[in-house]
Amino acid sequence: MAKVGVVLSGCGFQDGAEIHESVLTLLALDRAGADVQIMAPDMNQFHVVNHLDGSEIETSRNILIESARIARGNIVDVATVSGSELDALIFPGGNGMAKNIFDYIMSGPECEVIPDVYNLTAEMLIAGKPIGAICIAPVMMAKVLQNLGKTGQLTGGCNEGISADMVEMGVTAVQAGHGDIVVDEENKIVSTPAYVEASSIKEAAEGIEKLVMKVLEMAG
Repeated sequence: MAKVGVVLSGCGFQDGAEIHESVLTLLALDRAGADVQIMAPDMNQFHVVNHLDGSEIETSRNILIESARIARGNIVDVATVSGSELDALIFPGGNGMAKNIFDYIMSGPECEVIPDVYNLTAEMLIAGKPIGAICIAPVMMAKVLQNLGKTGQLTGGCNEGISADMVEMGVTAVQAGHGDIVVDEENKIVSTPAYVEASSIKEAAEGIEKLVMKVLEMAG
């Protein structure tokens, strides 16, 4: 049974992890019989958004505590997990990921990944263990590959801006629809657009389910 880490970035697509993508990932892993370790950074979110009207709320929330809502409390600090403990790693997306895990929304291609997540991701890549990147997460993977002096192929769906930014980071951006996956065999990275292209939860599920199965296949 493969042990798969799933990294969350809060709870809610505008300021944390995309909930549908997170739950679909966890459901697919559970159905496949994987041993799952959910984790998140123990730090405050970039900001808090009212998901009813999109306005910013003047308060602070902790990413680990918010992610625990999705994990039903079964979650650990990402800083406590080593790549040696995992067979694979998956990142659901959401705008909050691109604010909390790496600052892509604020900094574009010059973004940086928070150290604990960067270190775990780099450790997995160097060890040749598979990684799944959903929605905006392939942009983070492009940055990690760039920092490691590697290239690869990833998808930002058919979004021209995301694709151009990934190309600037040195990877090949492959166009893909909501139900498609792009497999980078050399780096063992599987990516899918999910809500970059999907217009419903069932459309997001198509690519995510394929991604999970491919990641598990690559994990052996």
